Amino acid sequence: MRKRGLFRRLGRTLLKIILYGFLLSVLYILFCKWINPPITITQLNSLITGHGLRRDYIDYTNMGSNIKLAVMAGEDQLFPDHNGFDFKSIQKALKHNRKSKSLRGASTISQQVAKNVFLWQHGGYFRKGLEVYFTFMIEQLWSKKRILEMYLNVAQTGPGIYGVQAAAKYYFKEDCNDLSPKEAAMIASCLPNPVLFTIHPMSRRVAYRYPWILRQMKNLQADADIQALLK
Repeated sequence: MRKRGLFRRLGRTLLKIILYGFLLSVLYILFCKWINPPITITQLNSLITGHGLRRDYIDYTNMGSNIKLAVMAGEDQLFPDHNGFDFKSIQKALKHNRKSKSLRGASTISQQVAKNVFLWQHGGYFRKGLEVYFTFMIEQLWSKKRILEMYLNVAQTGPGIYGVQAAAKYYFKEDCNDLSPKEAAMIASCLPNPVLFTIHPMSRRVAYRYPWILRQMKNLQADADIQALLK
């Protein structure tokens, strides 16, 4: 009888923790729908480890169309159309990873926002499960423009550099709105691994990747759904 009572109390406590956690997460998701996060776990880790924190949040309308197009071209070309998950890319990545030693990711911009804003880097299946939850929630509660705006503000673009405005100032000494297509493509090419893929000095990966992104930008810019997000 004592064991049953103990299990019941533990069960009720666990349910309360889950319920309170859910409510707090929804409140913070709604908070971030209108207000940028004061700091993220990744940014805090950057400060603690001595990499510093260069960050400059800006509004969506002040970002310019070139960086928006470059990031969608390089990171998630189906961003306007999917519901947070690109299942075809996931299947391709799984098939590739089974046959190759090099790992290929399939995270959408929405998934990366879920990770960068609410969670932490790395972390295995537990973090991935939370990432699925937060991705689903922001797709339901935020607009596509807000998701893209958040990504462009919090994504790491270099050692200790977060957001495209900070990247534009650091690499090119100009505002994000003034980036040329080539400059925007260079910043977008850093995103898969902003510590190793550098602009100054230009890494081999960036030198190879940014011309490809430029070509994809030309292919995508006439798409009506893409154009709607560039405004």
